[in-house]
This record gives sequence, C-alpha cells and structure tokens, in this order.
Amino acid sequence: MMQITDLEQERKAAPLWQLGFRAFFLGGAVFSVITLSLWLLLYSGVINIQPLGGGYWWHIHEVIFGFGCAIIAGFLLTAVQTWTGQSGLQGKKLSALFSLWLLARIALIFPDLLGTTLSTLIDLAFLPAVALVLAKPILAVKQYRNLFFVPLLLILTLANTQMHASIYYPNAISAQYSGYAGVMLITLFISVMAGRVVPMFTANGTKTAKVLALPWLDKITNGSIALITILLLLHPVISINNIYIGIMFIFAGTFQAIRWLRWRPWITFTVPLLWSLHLGIKALAFGLILLGLSYLFPEIPTNHSWHLLTIGGIGGIILAMISRVSLGHTGRALQAPKLMSLAFSALVIASILRSFGPWLMPEKTLLFIDISGLLWIVSFALFVIFYGPMLLKPRVDGRPG
Repeated sequence: MMQITDLEQERKAAPLWQLGFRAFFLGGAVFSVITLSLWLLLYSGVINIQPLGGGYWWHIHEVIFGFGCAIIAGFLLTAVQTWTGQSGLQGKKLSALFSLWLLARIALIFPDLLGTTLSTLIDLAFLPAVALVLAKPILAVKQYRNLFFVPLLLILTLANTQMHASIYYPNAISAQYSGYAGVMLITLFISVMAGRVVPMFTANGTKTAKVLALPWLDKITNGSIALITILLLLHPVISINNIYIGIMFIFAGTFQAIRWLRWRPWITFTVPLLWSLHLGIKALAFGLILLGLSYLFPEIPTNHSWHLLTIGGIGGIILAMISRVSLGHTGRALQAPKLMSLAFSALVIASILRSFGPWLMPEKTLLFIDISGLLWIVSFALFVIFYGPMLLKPRVDGRPG
C-alpha cells in the first residue's frame, strides 16, 4: 500500500493553501465586495467609520494596494511555479502570507486596534514578503527574464510608502499622486502580462493562429507607462507640467490600442472569457487616452477619467483573468459559467457610468457613483458565488495545485 506523504495529506486537507491563486483570488474578490460596500455607505453618510487616513484615502489605497495587490500576488505566486518548474508557495507559509495581507486590511479599517504606526508597518510588509518569495525560485534557476516582477513589487512598495507618508506629511506628499502612481504600476504589470498571455489565450480560445509579438511595440507600450509612473513617483521633488503628462498618457494609450488591435479582438465575440479580456484592454487603452485629454483640456474632469482605467481597464482585465486562470488551475474546461457574462458586462457598464456620468450630469454624481459601485459589487459577488466552491475544493483532475 502506497504511503501518503505529509505533503499529500496537507494538500487534501487544505485545498485553499495549495497554490497562491486560490486564497488571493478569492480573498481579493471578497474584499473588493466588502470594501466597495463600505465605501458606498461611507460616501453617502449611512455609516461613520474612521479608517486609517480617512474615508477617501482608505478607498483609494485599498482598491490599489488591498484588492489590486492581492490579485497580483495570487497571479505571480501561481505563475512562478510554471516559469521555474519549482513548487509554488503552499501550506502554512502561504496561509501566513495571506494572513499578513488580511491583517493589514483589518488594521486599516480599524486603526485603533493596533495603532497607526503598527498598522502602516504591517501593510508595508506585504509586498516585500511577496517579492522575497517570488525571487527565490527565479534566482535558483537563473530565470532572469521573470525577475522583472521583483523590483516592480518593490517599486509598488515605494508608492505604498509614499501614500502612507502622505498621512503624516500631507503638506509634502500628495496622497492623490501616490495613488495615481500605484494605479500606473498595476497598469504596467497588467500591460506586461497582457503582452505575454493575451495572444496565446486568443489563439487557443478561437482555434486560430497566434499573433507574433513585436518587441519594439511592447517596449514602447510598456516603456511609456513606466515613464509616466516614474514622474508620478517623483512628484514630491519635481513639478509635472500637465501638457507633458497629457501627451505621454495619449502616447501610451495609442500604442496600447495599436497592440490590442493586432490581437484581433473582433474574433473573440463568441467566447466570454476572451471578449471580456479584450474589452478590459480596450478600456485600459482608451482610459489612458481619456486621461491624457483631461490633462490637456480642463473641461474633461481628470478625477472621473481615472475610473475608466481603474474600473473598466484594471477591474475588467482582473475579473477576466482570474476567471480564466481559476478554471485552468483547478483542472476545469475553459468555459465560464453563463452568468459570468453578466458579471463582465456589468463591469463595462460601471466603468462607463462612473467615468462619463458625473462629467455630463454633475448634479447626478452621487447616483452614478452608487450605480457603478453596485455593478462592481454584483460583478465580483458573482465571481465569489461561482468560483468560490472551485477554489475551496481540490482540482477535479486529481493533480496537485
């Protein structure tokens, strides 16, 4: 009789801790539902909580560094196993890393529990911990191509540090620009990953030939986003001319759109896991262009324009990606539950209403915020409902992961 190892027993007993995507995709989605619900109630005056930095700071921070970074962690901790051929973080170590992320979320909502300083330190510890875990297997096999994500996580930590510092030194550091830098860093991460996987996903899902990458196009697309990010990170020491930054946003969005069109989005209309991903990339590209126009023309409100990038672009791509990755890594066919098409569509509508509604009808701003927020909640709640059971159970094909 074959003896079952301790590792196999651990895998069977705790599927949630078998690979990073399980806990962080599910935890990130649940958290986004909770935090958006609290934000809507706080914004409308229904509740009166005092999170770290105040409600506005907390909302910006948690969408970027709470939700966004949880999904990035889940993706990287899963992908590194494929990249390197070495076992990904699992078991008690994975649960400890997830607990660090979760503790930070609780501490920032209720800063009096641990105090402001300790709450900040706990939150700042998460991304370097992910970077350390990620770097070990990459360095072990000398796969330096993927080492790029380690400094990216550390630069995200710098943006997070700046945002926390804005609480203590509000006259020297802008929470708004620090948040913008965080958004652009996540945009950079998504742009890099999209260039690697979207042509393959599109080809496999539509049974067509894969579009070959153009290295120069990838470099211009991602490099322009990186340049914008650097300028935003340097905001405490340099002043940014709106004309220059507007032109750079338009430049970055234009090349993102060119790359997206090369991937033939029109052949994906019958595959929800693909059209949702392509619509997210479209929103990413046109969100960058709209932002650029808002910096050039004061009539276009910059604060609302950011939401086409964050809700439609980042949110849309994340929902599409975690839906596909969760199916593949739990051993299931790449066929999303039918109601997930509703989730994908709701997020598209949310991005349009939140970006353009308050601009065209400013007297209805609160209504547009409420509707778009509720649509986000519906989208990720549907993910939790349909994918939660998958993520909490072992792979259906019996393989580890």
